[in-house]
Amino acid sequence: MKEFELLYDDISETKTRFISFVGEYGRYDLCLLYSNRFYGKVIVLNMLSNKFVIIGEDDLFEESFLETSFQIDTNEAVELRIFLKELIK
Repeated sequence: MKEFELLYDDISETKTRFISFVGEYGRYDLCLLYSNRFYGKVIVLNMLSNKFVIIGEDDLFEESFLETSFQIDTNEAVELRIFLKELIK
C-alpha cells in the first residue's frame, strides 16, 4: 500500500453556529464555522445543497461569488448576501 505524505494535521478551536431562515426566494439551513485557520474568513456550509465556501466580508460583494459558490440564481444570492453580511465581519 502506498504511504501518504501528511501535509498538516491541526486541531483548532472553532465556534459553530447553525442558523436557518426562509426568504422570498428560498430556504437556507446554514452552518457557519469560525476559526483562526482561514485568516478571519468563515466556512459557510449550506446543509441543504451540501455546498460550502470559505468567505470573508470582502468576498460577499465580489461579482457572482455567491452565485457560483452555491450554484444559486441572482435573486437567491442577493437574499443570502443581505443575511450573511451581518454574520460575517
